[in-house]
Amino acid sequence: MQQSLTETDSYDEYNIHHAQRPVLMKRTQLIFVTTLILLDLIAVWLAYYGGWLLLERNPKVVIGPFTEFWPLPAVHSIILVAIFFARRLYQRRRPLGQQDEFFKVVLLDTFATLFTVAILTLALPDFTYHRSLLALGWLFSIVIVTILRAIHAQVQWQAQAHGIGDDRVLLVGAGEIGQMLLQKITHNPKMGYQVVGVVGKGDQPVDNLGFPVLGSIADIPWIIEKHQVDEVIIGLPESSHQELVNIISLCEREKVGIRVFPDVFQIMASEVSIGDLGGLPLLTIRDVALQGWKLTLKRGMDIIFSAVSLIIASPFMMLTALLIKLESPGPVFYVQERMGLDARPFKMIKFRSMRPDAEADGPGWTTENDPRRTKLGTLMRRFNIDELPQLINVLMGDMSMVGPRPERPVYVEQFRQSIPRYMDRHREKAGITGWAQVNGLRGDTSIVERTKYDLWYIENWSLALDFKIILRTIVQTLAGSNQNAY
Repeated sequence: MQQSLTETDSYDEYNIHHAQRPVLMKRTQLIFVTTLILLDLIAVWLAYYGGWLLLERNPKVVIGPFTEFWPLPAVHSIILVAIFFARRLYQRRRPLGQQDEFFKVVLLDTFATLFTVAILTLALPDFTYHRSLLALGWLFSIVIVTILRAIHAQVQWQAQAHGIGDDRVLLVGAGEIGQMLLQKITHNPKMGYQVVGVVGKGDQPVDNLGFPVLGSIADIPWIIEKHQVDEVIIGLPESSHQELVNIISLCEREKVGIRVFPDVFQIMASEVSIGDLGGLPLLTIRDVALQGWKLTLKRGMDIIFSAVSLIIASPFMMLTALLIKLESPGPVFYVQERMGLDARPFKMIKFRSMRPDAEADGPGWTTENDPRRTKLGTLMRRFNIDELPQLINVLMGDMSMVGPRPERPVYVEQFRQSIPRYMDRHREKAGITGWAQVNGLRGDTSIVERTKYDLWYIENWSLALDFKIILRTIVQTLAGSNQNAY
């Protein structure tokens, strides 16, 4: 076996000297989600068309052609999909009880119908919708959405049972609990788990039920990378708190979901959710927030935001470039190497806010009343104007609109030696703005605190959180409240 890691090895060193496990979206999962969205859209249109046919064939009802009422299914379907996204109804990796999904569909479809009426009333005041058609559309959409989702679920779970779109799982623990978990996974193939192997604990006797024993706990990061593990299930309820924390730490070094068979202990994690494995309770310590189709969604948002922002800001950016040239000699842009996703360097673009010879004596932190700044540079930094060219980095894919702020390699090398989990910031793309920045951690502030905020953002990402951060950044920028931006 390839030489394994020990618990005293530095993961950051491992991260730099070994190839990163590629973060690739599973095509099958994308297909599952895409087809489910299409089915929901189709269901709403079918519901309204079915309702219209029923009314049109009723001699007691006078109703116009269906084309007169197209705004109803159009708006309703879009709102329904948006609400389903917000309520995580497109994250169906494990089987969900049909009754549970039905009640969710009823509730959310009702909200979608009410929102549809409200939006059409405000946006199209002259639009007249048939009340009976609206009622039938609501009722039929619940029925058709539920039926199509049930069919889709069966197809998806059958595909997962045959190894299509399943998750590769590493089980930590080979005792009694480990055997019970293996039996549940083996007897429930539609859950979409493919066990790649088992990791034992110390001298614990291994009863792996025929699955390969891949190594010891210290080997977990290497095993995850080599076997392309998607999730790690820890079945060691008898372990001490410190042992569990150490195992979780080893797993967190890679981009995997982590689930723990629970015992009565205090979880040292930011968020805990309770799920099950064929009836056995499992606590989700960390279910990777930004992976799969979410990466595509975030990238799409980055492209749209950066492209639109560059178009809108281009006259202002041209004026800024002219003022920079008029104030001092030297280039308009300042291009600097920073560390981004997977600790890979990239060239970050900024408007030059300092004298051309500002780093003649080597790199250094900016300070309050820094004499190297130009007069225009002081104003630009106060209102984040110097950051505008980074929209080009976002459009090119080197950065994201929201994410941990990138640091220079020389500082990354320093921080990784002294700040725990500092390199975990590089699990996602660097951002123009971030959770730490909108909470006042800019400029000469604690790197330790910034790291905590960055890690919280990575593990709790959502599209709504990105919009919240962007909105807060805009408000703070317009207010000129970036006092620490030296």
